[in-house]
Amino acid sequence: MDTATHIVMGFGLAGLATLDPAVAGDPATFHAVMIGAVTGSVIPDIDTVLKLKNNAAYIRNHRGITHSLPATMLWPFAISALALALSPQVNAAHILLWTAIAVALHVFVDIFNAYGTQAARPLTNRWVALGTINIFDPFIFCLHLMGFMIWQTVGHPGVTFVTIYIVLTAYYVLRGIQHHKMVQFVRKQLPDLTKVYLSPTMLWAHYHVAAESHDRYYVGKLEGRRLILIDAFDRVPVDHENKLIQMASRDKNVRAFLSFSPIYRWTIYERNGHHVIQFTDLRYYSKGCYPFTATVWLGQDMHIESSFTGWVFSEQKLIKKLAFAQTK
Repeated sequence: MDTATHIVMGFGLAGLATLDPAVAGDPATFHAVMIGAVTGSVIPDIDTVLKLKNNAAYIRNHRGITHSLPATMLWPFAISALALALSPQVNAAHILLWTAIAVALHVFVDIFNAYGTQAARPLTNRWVALGTINIFDPFIFCLHLMGFMIWQTVGHPGVTFVTIYIVLTAYYVLRGIQHHKMVQFVRKQLPDLTKVYLSPTMLWAHYHVAAESHDRYYVGKLEGRRLILIDAFDRVPVDHENKLIQMASRDKNVRAFLSFSPIYRWTIYERNGHHVIQFTDLRYYSKGCYPFTATVWLGQDMHIESSFTGWVFSEQKLIKKLAFAQTK
């Protein structure tokens, strides 16, 4: 989920925590739980600072180790220890409990969008991405805002947010059922498919579609019971014997892209004396282009002159980024 939604979920958990007698009966513990819940709701995304290093480090690691099983268990202890250092008189066990719930909820809700997490790491480095909830879901966000208004006017935050989370549980189940139905619908329209990736939008029955068969890639969108195909490509396996591919595969940006993207196409062409090797993720079609890419410029001597991975929405901007990287 986006940062704003994680934050409101943290405050929502603090409201829910008022059902805990140890929290409701002690203002100091309540305030510590609120700080712990909000902090726990955002701390796994601390790896966002990797953007300051480079896109490759961010893409390869975001929602990786900070969302892993060991981190999910360690974050609550670290946050609770800090809370106890600031307020030794508060109830340590209940701060740890609600902070742990906040961290676990953060990781749990992240697996429902198309980006996903490595939540099962170190058991497996596979990305878990169910693709049933959009990164920002207005229903989830607005339901929390409504809960805060009730909390500030009528009161009863515990009752309010237990009701909200029951509604949200049902919502997640229904979105999962809807997603499954849409996958089956796409498979009926294109019977030869081996994989289907649906990325939800903010509209209930609208999805971005990327799919593959044994010999084709398909890109499109779902609008209710209407599948609109946008592109279709021949599925060509990556030629690992090709020297250009071999050189490009050594680049950190390409390695980061390949570690993350489950469905992509690749192209090789020449531009202004450069060999251009480009890998394009098919899941993120937007505004007439495929913005998530990894691109490498090789010179005639097969030396990597420049590379880039990330989101870029025009050929001109991509060329500028590659030219900028070339001068660094």
